[in-house]
Amino acid sequence: MSEAELDLLLEAVRTEIEVEAEDDLHAQAMFFAPIPRAANDNDMTWPLVPFPDGWTASC
Repeated sequence: MSEAELDLLLEAVRTEIEVEAEDDLHAQAMFFAPIPRAANDNDMTWPLVPFPDGWTASC
């Protein structure tokens, strides 16, 4: 491999890395955005409703 070919290869790799870095910045911007509220969120907490004696639950 000649020095000119090596320079072309390094330039191609450098260009791809820069493009990926810009894409990463756009992707990371989503993490800094505020979390949207659910449409049915009424800011109430649901009460704890215990099972009657002898009842069990499984998923």
